[in-house]
Amino acid sequence: MILPETSLPPLRCPVCSATLNYAVDTEKQLLCHHGHSFDRAKQGYWNLLLPQRKRSKAPGDNEAMVQARHRFLSQGYYQPIASEIQASLMNLLDQNQIPLLLDLGCGEGYYTQQLFHTLTSKHQNALCVGLDISKPAILHASKQSKQITWMVATGADIPLQAESVDIATLIFARLLPEPTAQVLKPGGYFIVAWAGPDHLRELREQIYTEVRDSDLNPDAQLIALFEPIETKVVKFQFTLSDQQSMDDLLMMTPHGQKAYP
Repeated sequence: MILPETSLPPLRCPVCSATLNYAVDTEKQLLCHHGHSFDRAKQGYWNLLLPQRKRSKAPGDNEAMVQARHRFLSQGYYQPIASEIQASLMNLLDQNQIPLLLDLGCGEGYYTQQLFHTLTSKHQNALCVGLDISKPAILHASKQSKQITWMVATGADIPLQAESVDIATLIFARLLPEPTAQVLKPGGYFIVAWAGPDHLRELREQIYTEVRDSDLNPDAQLIALFEPIETKVVKFQFTLSDQQSMDDLLMMTPHGQKAYP
């Protein structure tokens, strides 16, 4: 038997795509009508990443990278980015609709938690899902907030029902337009934040003999499935006050391997 639970996001079984609900008399196990079951980790998150969907034994950020990102972001260096995304989210929220937000590639949850606070400031019963393929990242995130549904999963096969998400966000993570479009409701929104050509330019000039700007163009990848509404350019400067912050910044970016071969 399966016990429906209205506060649970509309999860989809990663094995057969049937709806996942809490098993009877417990919120520690998910079950679909085909009998596929998933236990909640003691830290509170769900692991819905099937072994065959892994490209490595431990995909995504490792523990050292997660801890470095947590320390760095906790200093507020990237807060202007979070604040701008929160403002955009606030403008998109419908007063009459209880939203479901999906944060793709959520990492250790720095942005996810702030987005959730924005949601609940307008809709007390809003639902928020943080998804990342990194188990260490989700393990850390789940310790920070118990109100968000955290899951280890792949953005290439999002374990949510089709057309169930009101707003999806992706902040400095791998862009997968097709799976995201599948879970968004008609008329839903996708907020994407990515590094512009000047991102960490001063740092890159210290590391590389020749600084090359990224040719990443999310618009080109999104245009077939999404209609662009607005583009914002966020520019700000910050000064690293200590060596630990510098080390953490390098650890959480690809530039660290170049700086410390």
